[in-house]
Amino acid sequence: MATVMKALAVASPVSARAQPRRCPAGLSGGASQSLQPSFGGVSLHCRRTQPALHRRRRCTRPSMQVVMMAKPTIQFIQGTDEQTIPDVRLTKSRDGTNGVAIFTFDQPSVFDSSAELGDITGFYMIDDEGVLQSVDVSAKFVNGKPARIEAKYVMRTPREWDRFMRFMERYSQANGLQFVKK
Repeated sequence: MATVMKALAVASPVSARAQPRRCPAGLSGGASQSLQPSFGGVSLHCRRTQPALHRRRRCTRPSMQVVMMAKPTIQFIQGTDEQTIPDVRLTKSRDGTNGVAIFTFDQPSVFDSSAELGDITGFYMIDDEGVLQSVDVSAKFVNGKPARIEAKYVMRTPREWDRFMRFMERYSQANGLQFVKK
């Protein structure tokens, strides 16, 4: 008994090589069926293994998707969270295509731990979407002792601006910051 299958094979206009296709459940092994699209897409081959009535379910628990939410953090040394909450100044061009965020940390905790953990390697803003980073970091010294760090993050596109604003929203909620327009 033949199984009727409808499929649409789509070839990527960007790539000349064929994209891998998955067979629907229960259609691998045994006799082969093939569908050829009229527009020159990729052929789809599926094989039937066992009738659906004879398959056994091996997994007894329902599957669950686990989502880990990372607390938004700022780091100067990768793996070491900065405990000091910064003062943040934002500027944006009139046309909205680029902007700059300047973070000022007075007496940051990285000065306490940099002797054991190593040198400051950059400015890393980490959240559940990923990492935003900059190497534009400068330290200010008073009487030969480190007093503050200023880090600059430059956004060159509206997409980078939106991504930064999503990070700042999460970071401000986690650390009790609020936006004050001047």
